[in-house]
Amino acid sequence: MAKPSIALIGALREAARRLNNGAHYAWGHHGACNCGQLLQVITHLDEKEILIRAHSGPGEWTEIAAESCPVTGAPIDLLLSSLQAAGLTPTDIHHIEYLNDKKVLQSLPNGFRWLKRNLKQDVIDYFEAFASLLEDQLLREIVVPEQLFEMRAFEMEMPWQTDDEKIPFQTTHRPFSAV
Repeated sequence: MAKPSIALIGALREAARRLNNGAHYAWGHHGACNCGQLLQVITHLDEKEILIRAHSGPGEWTEIAAESCPVTGAPIDLLLSSLQAAGLTPTDIHHIEYLNDKKVLQSLPNGFRWLKRNLKQDVIDYFEAFASLLEDQLLREIVVPEQLFEMRAFEMEMPWQTDDEKIPFQTTHRPFSAV
């Protein structure tokens, strides 16, 4: 599974937003397919530039993702380097192109369902669910020191208030788990 990051979560949400707002989508087009949409956000290249770069290697994104240096294992293609730098694995790239990661599908708003890889709305739903899944994962990784929870009551004072008008304030809300 992808390494969760604010950048990757934001890229998935932005790609979904663009699609929702009418961005050109074509599953068979390297620059406008599922991975192409995400690459447009991550690399700031347009679909034509992505198409030119993608056609310098083998066929589909799943085949391109499998191409790596036999010594280092690093992706050969600059576009894939961008996706992997964002936190995606070759397996994630395959799943994005085919919309078939079961963990992502289980986190869809209305529960598990199979999506069609070439339906724009399904791509939007997948990107949003993937972003939410990564966001939940990222939030679980945040560790907040216990000292931050030791807030004492204090009074909010405004210079113009009299002692009788001061508002006591205390919080006991603990949004994250403590160490």
